[in-house]
Amino acid sequence: MKFAIGITVAILSLCAVSCRNSSAIFSGDEVLARVGRKQFSTSDINAVLPKGLTGADSADYVDAYVEKWIIKQLKLQEAELMFSSSAADIDRMVDDYRQSLLIRKIEQYYLDTEMHSDVTDEEIEAYYDSHRGDFRLTKSIVKGRIVAVGENYRRREQLLRFMASPKKEESRDFEELCRKNNMRLTTFDEWVDFTEFLSNLPVLRSMSYDSYLSKRGVQQIHHDRTYYCFQITDALVEGDMMPLFMARDNIRRILINQRQGEVLHAREENIMRSALENGNARIFCEEKSGRQPET
Repeated sequence: MKFAIGITVAILSLCAVSCRNSSAIFSGDEVLARVGRKQFSTSDINAVLPKGLTGADSADYVDAYVEKWIIKQLKLQEAELMFSSSAADIDRMVDDYRQSLLIRKIEQYYLDTEMHSDVTDEEIEAYYDSHRGDFRLTKSIVKGRIVAVGENYRRREQLLRFMASPKKEESRDFEELCRKNNMRLTTFDEWVDFTEFLSNLPVLRSMSYDSYLSKRGVQQIHHDRTYYCFQITDALVEGDMMPLFMARDNIRRILINQRQGEVLHAREENIMRSALENGNARIFCEEKSGRQPET
């Protein structure tokens, strides 16, 4: 729906002027729209009109903006009529919100000027060591490797023996056999979610495979003429202590939040003490009770 606001022709006729003088699309200060006693003028639209708009684009933008302004004013009129009995509560809420905004701005100023946000690895590790019970896994994670071996591969038993061996030489022999025979070998030297590990195996998502987690030998799944040979070299299950690398970002946030609290608390104490000393603040209830105000 478009309101008949009668400004499009004026915009188009002034297009040439706006191209020569981009500082304002209107000269003077004419009223473009009125709702009740409130008016929207050319100076108002000039303040919000994006630079670079010309011709029909300028006209469309002004039409849409003025239409939104009219709808906004009509909604406000309706709200003031319907909720006039709640005016005091609304004023209080607006004042509370304004105060909250100002307090957040001054607190952010304190933090910007007085706080350093650098957190060292030593601080993170110290917090981790002293709060080990706070960092528990919510899902299982593993390390390991998976190789897909065709069912006709004759040296599969030897391959599996090399795969299971703790000797470095035989582990290298295993990798060399995989490479020479173009076998798909997937290695997880770093911790990964158990579900990610399972995504490389022909398993059903609807079933549980937690029994795999307790075995450290080579396990196999035969599917579609292929043996999927896999070995879980290490595993942590739900409820186990979380490795430091997984807790690091959370600990950093905790330490920064602690510092923010310390900075704000120290500043609050300083401004309170200063105001009491210079007489800008006074605590009457403590005077009546005979207590001495803290300084």
